[in-house]
Amino acid sequence: MPIIDVKGVSIRYITGDFKDIGLKEYVMRRLKGNYHITEFWADRHITFSLEKGDMLGIIGTNGAGKSTLLKAISGIMVPTEGEMRVNGSVAALLELASGFDGELTVRENTYLRGAMLGYTRAFMDKNYSSIIGFAELEDFQNRSFKQLSSGMQSRLAFSIACLVNPDILILDEVLSVGDGAFREKSANKMKQILSGGVTGILVSHSVPQVRSMCNKILWIDHGHQVGFSNQVKRYCDAYEEFLITKKLPQSEDEIYELAEDWEERKLKIAHKQVMSEKSRILDILEHSEKASAIEAARLFLKETAH
Repeated sequence: MPIIDVKGVSIRYITGDFKDIGLKEYVMRRLKGNYHITEFWADRHITFSLEKGDMLGIIGTNGAGKSTLLKAISGIMVPTEGEMRVNGSVAALLELASGFDGELTVRENTYLRGAMLGYTRAFMDKNYSSIIGFAELEDFQNRSFKQLSSGMQSRLAFSIACLVNPDILILDEVLSVGDGAFREKSANKMKQILSGGVTGILVSHSVPQVRSMCNKILWIDHGHQVGFSNQVKRYCDAYEEFLITKKLPQSEDEIYELAEDWEERKLKIAHKQVMSEKSRILDILEHSEKASAIEAARLFLKETAH
């Protein structure tokens, strides 16, 4: 039985109803015959399923409906149409820096966030040092949270969130926090958690992250499903080509064609780089001293040998 089964799910936002304008304004507009609502479908007819241990990467440009779909899977929202079955406990890391008090210290906020996630005081006492150590905030424990940079705040939130042990783990751009070294450490931590059999869903604008971490992929564009597959490399290649050409595929065949175009584009770029390097080497050979020319030739031959 799939741990997540989504069939024809659509999610609608309504603006202009009485929740937005207030009861008095709602009644007045109804009496005047001037009452209108606006519908916006964030997701339309999304279908996919995941088994235990799967890692799904969701790709799509801003406004595609990715975060809305995650909120429905995590139970924050209810689909307007379709069926969604989620079998297991869910931990959703959606907005890392939310839920903190800027006036409290880093130490106090760590315990506060832990309590919000359902952890006991004893559990937090046991894990506090490892949380602070992973977040690399040992020298900032007694500073107010508002004095931290946004990257440091996100590192603390991510470190606390890593304590979760759910059946399903949802990650919305949370592996992009901190500098390059911390992002790598975050990705390795997530891989460690997922290796325990957790089913994961990752939303990321980093295509390399999706390539390296996911075995299934869902492509959404403006709320519509472009495709769902276990061909992660093919979809990532097609998506990278789409980002350049803006040519949205309408079928699996067109996804394959886009992926082929991306491979061809990479070859052309690589060839251009080689030719540029050749020109640079020739210039050195013609105009530089003998030692420099020999070193340049040696490096070129070493590179081309690979």
